[in-house]
Amino acid sequence: MATVVRMPSVLAGASEAAINKWLVAEGGEVVVGEPFAELETEKAVVEYNAEIGGILGRIVTPEGKVAKIGEPIAVVITAGETAADIDAALGADAPATASATAEQAAPAVAPTVAVQVPAVAVEAPVVVEAPKVVELVETTTHDGRLFASPLARKLARERGLDLSAVSGTGPGGRIVRRDLDNAPLVSSGSTTSGVVSTGSTTQPAELIPHSGMRKAIARRLTESKTTVPHFYVTAECRVDNLFALRTQVNSIPGTKVSVNDFVVLAVAKAFVDVPEANVTWTDEGMRKHHSVDISIEVSTEGGLLTPVLRNAAAKTLTEISAEVANLASRARDKKLKQDELEGGAFSISNLGMYGTLEFAAILNPPQSGILAVGAAKDQPVVVDGQLTVGKVMRVTLSADHRAVDGALAAQWLAAFQNRIENPITLFV
Repeated sequence: MATVVRMPSVLAGASEAAINKWLVAEGGEVVVGEPFAELETEKAVVEYNAEIGGILGRIVTPEGKVAKIGEPIAVVITAGETAADIDAALGADAPATASATAEQAAPAVAPTVAVQVPAVAVEAPVVVEAPKVVELVETTTHDGRLFASPLARKLARERGLDLSAVSGTGPGGRIVRRDLDNAPLVSSGSTTSGVVSTGSTTQPAELIPHSGMRKAIARRLTESKTTVPHFYVTAECRVDNLFALRTQVNSIPGTKVSVNDFVVLAVAKAFVDVPEANVTWTDEGMRKHHSVDISIEVSTEGGLLTPVLRNAAAKTLTEISAEVANLASRARDKKLKQDELEGGAFSISNLGMYGTLEFAAILNPPQSGILAVGAAKDQPVVVDGQLTVGKVMRVTLSADHRAVDGALAAQWLAAFQNRIENPITLFV
């Protein structure tokens, strides 16, 4: 029986996604549980695993094309079924969609639009058909015509990219979204896909169009600061023992751990010490989490991603080091999976490697806490009434006051401080 595959809800809050790449061609086998498409959202490129098996009978949404959640993207059939069966399965969706093969074969034609012309010696306006001025579907080069997908044209216009210098890798040589990564900007005085550069000798401020990811980050951070009651608590942590222990650990052949790995483990153990803080607010009630799942903030070229480290309290330091490195690498390559970006009740944002001494981070809804970690610096400290020099790291906890009261936040931060200042307790 022919089955319509619809665009899944790839990430919480996403209303649409683009087909980055089909991993199975029309006529190829679709295996349950195995990836058969790559979907691109505002945050990442994720693999979509097949939920039904069979033959990929028709690709409804081609590579580079955006589809809203729930819209048809493909039809999976069984042996012996025909195009008529596919059309029947699509039903009412069939007129609004077409196979990838049909789209790439169809020439791009500018549509016409009805416009009104002022009446001359008559009472009613006369309606005539006139060509509509539209964005070019192809770019002409000395080699001929280059075709681009609607998404590629839209992105090229927003970014000011020169499509005439791009080689397409889509069906029939069509330029698709992934071909734009290395595309040059439109040169002075040239016009491509509706982008015009004036060639002026003055150099005004440059307007760089927002990426989908940047828009998503802006929307979520604005939502967080305007709807979540933040409050902040700060502590200064002596980390001399931590640095000494890290040196010992890294002296073991094949072992390489970072200060951030210790921070992640200390955060996880602090939730073991104060499980009451491992909660998130919902309108229906307080959600208490029994697993310590921590989002690790990763800076990428397109913006900030927060992959989740699951069950962190049960992992060893070296396991945390390996998993965090893997998540960060795939975040920068846009290869995170859907479930790796969802969930978690707490985040860690570490700017210490940039020399930042102290900062306050914005909560990542619906999480109830985020720890901002600064650089560890040598500074004067008082020990038993005597002035000495110690290595100090400042941390600031941002908390959702609806879920975590001030006293509970202070209790959790004290537990973290004890763990990070006495790192041997992380292993017992």
